Amino acid sequence: MLSKFDDYPIHQTAEPVFHTASSDRFFYDRYWYNGHAQDGSFYFGVGMCRYANLGILDCSLSLAIDGHQYAFHGSRRAPQEPTDTTVGPFALQILEPMGRHRILIEANETGIECDLLFTPRTACIEEGRQTLRNERHIVMDATRLDQFGFWSGWIRYDGKELKVDGRTTFGLKDRSWGIRPVGDAYTGGAPLAEYQAVHFCWMPIHWENECSLAGWFEDGNGYQWHTDQAFLPHYSSMDAIPGTIDPQARVWQGKVEHQLNMIPGTRRARSATITMHDRSGESMEVHLEPVLVHRMKGLGYQHSQWGHGKWQGELAIAGESWKDSDLDPLALENLHIQQIVKATCGDKVGHGVLEQMHLGPSTVLGFDDWFDGTK
Repeated sequence: MLSKFDDYPIHQTAEPVFHTASSDRFFYDRYWYNGHAQDGSFYFGVGMCRYANLGILDCSLSLAIDGHQYAFHGSRRAPQEPTDTTVGPFALQILEPMGRHRILIEANETGIECDLLFTPRTACIEEGRQTLRNERHIVMDATRLDQFGFWSGWIRYDGKELKVDGRTTFGLKDRSWGIRPVGDAYTGGAPLAEYQAVHFCWMPIHWENECSLAGWFEDGNGYQWHTDQAFLPHYSSMDAIPGTIDPQARVWQGKVEHQLNMIPGTRRARSATITMHDRSGESMEVHLEPVLVHRMKGLGYQHSQWGHGKWQGELAIAGESWKDSDLDPLALENLHIQQIVKATCGDKVGHGVLEQMHLGPSTVLGFDDWFDGTK
């Protein structure tokens, strides 16, 4: 099956680009973005993913503001042309590769619309390949890139319009692809012995003179089987960014120490101290003060109906909203969160997010079971 991409010298196999190199049905290729106000008054996330071996393209936009969260969901049969990044009223436009991206949602029955422009302020950083196996097969094998920037435009929801100021709305573009659990779980075969505990945190921060990123995966015993740590210079204009990869970017390798002070009865931090370590001996201690919470189910994560890669029909869209204080914080669909945080490091002040997903017991974090909270 030929596509427009086949006119570029980008092939990695003897197949047209339309065909994946892996037949694993969990293969995915995702765009993901967040945006958050400097004053912590709102957060939004956007996602779109193509599941080539499932034949599905889905998307979402989620806004947390004034103690409520609003979400737009869309899904369709994946078009044969992979450059077609539309789902009903939703469109993702790549204005320049590794440059500006635009998100549009036209007027529709959900009442959620937007016109948002992401403009990068840094080059990209490639995170380390994330690979996790269970006793029998690959669970996750993915590559991710991150790019920091600003958002401008507007979002309409619940009869209101939110102006997104391009000077004070920080954000991040996150592209990832490979294999991870999407769609329906595997069926058949001999039952696996047990599930694996996964504890994941991710901390991208915009500082006055640079941007930093820390992320880590831990198992139930606190062993960090994957970490990412990076620092990127930021620039006053997109034209000043020195290409896709910045030679001034720094990547650290080492353990990420963390002290997560949890809200009792939850798996959500009310404050945190994160210490990044490089094997050179250099370290950086960051204190985090959460300001606003966003539930990642608004973007499909662990969502009972709009989970990633689920067949919804030829074309389907839906909207939903909820008040965060009404939710059960220990329900599976509510565990995965991002919080806007104010970050401090010495006399430096930064703005970013802390993402948390804690599934299963942890001797380090004090979780005894799969869905208990801290005492």
